[in-house]
Amino acid sequence: MANTSTRTLRLLSLLQNHRYWPGTELAERLGVSVRTLRRDIDRLRELGYPVEAQRGVDGGYELAAGAALPPLVIDDEEAVALAVGLQAAAQGAVEGIAESSVRVLAKVVQVMPARLRRRVEALRAMTVPAGWDGSARAGVEPGVLTAVALACRDSEHLQFSYTAADGRHTDRHVEPHRLVCLGRRWYLVAYDLTRHDWRSFRVDRLTAPHGTGSRFRPRDLPAADAAEFVRAGLDNLPRPYRVEVLVDAPATTVRERIGRWSTVEEVDAEHCRVRMTADSLDWPTMALGVLGADFRVLDPPELLEQIHNWGALFNRARA
Repeated sequence: MANTSTRTLRLLSLLQNHRYWPGTELAERLGVSVRTLRRDIDRLRELGYPVEAQRGVDGGYELAAGAALPPLVIDDEEAVALAVGLQAAAQGAVEGIAESSVRVLAKVVQVMPARLRRRVEALRAMTVPAGWDGSARAGVEPGVLTAVALACRDSEHLQFSYTAADGRHTDRHVEPHRLVCLGRRWYLVAYDLTRHDWRSFRVDRLTAPHGTGSRFRPRDLPAADAAEFVRAGLDNLPRPYRVEVLVDAPATTVRERIGRWSTVEEVDAEHCRVRMTADSLDWPTMALGVLGADFRVLDPPELLEQIHNWGALFNRARA
């Protein structure tokens, strides 16, 4: 059974088809009992949704004819979380739900209050898909994300304080371009007006971003898109681990599964060479695990040791 919030959204989606639903059929679609369905209907009514009921053996439910749906009752942080989650799903995070996620996101945004709708629409429009690689790590304030997204959308100069990897704090004045979610982190791609060059900034290191009110004419980004710009910058960073593996699978198959985060070279029709750079060996271990193919570790030796340790741990798993 889905959790209450998810089930309530699903129930609302079914009722929005503007058709009459027999109670037993609607309960079956939701995978709940008729009694639970009645509680969910009451919950929608408490939120202001005009759900009408017909009593009797063939009783059922429908939205009141011609009734306008009230605004979706969520706060700012919930609106951002909803947009980020559905957008990730729409990019293929889970097989088979991408199209449904797009439809749900469109419906939800439509019934949001205007203030939240503006923020969520900006976040959707100004985020460049960089492939699914899990949820973005915690630590990014929803307000920071929406403030940056709005500045990107409106071509408005943005100022913020930035903390570099070595702990140094600097004040930045930029022309924001796009947000990118990659490697479980959010990045802002922007033109730095102080350094007179393009930069990518980790959003979790931004403090107090705010628009200045002045607009700018967008510049041409020196890359195919913002995601490619961020990837190129990350590839040039010093990484403690450079992984090289021979995989017993066609290069096309391996690229489909982990090509967004690695370099895949064809050896022959049935084998390929995979290279990755990483801050830790956890991600390469997981990536190789999802391939479902035999492989040989060429470098580094520590990777093979970690894989054996993880294998021993999994073998000790109990029901």
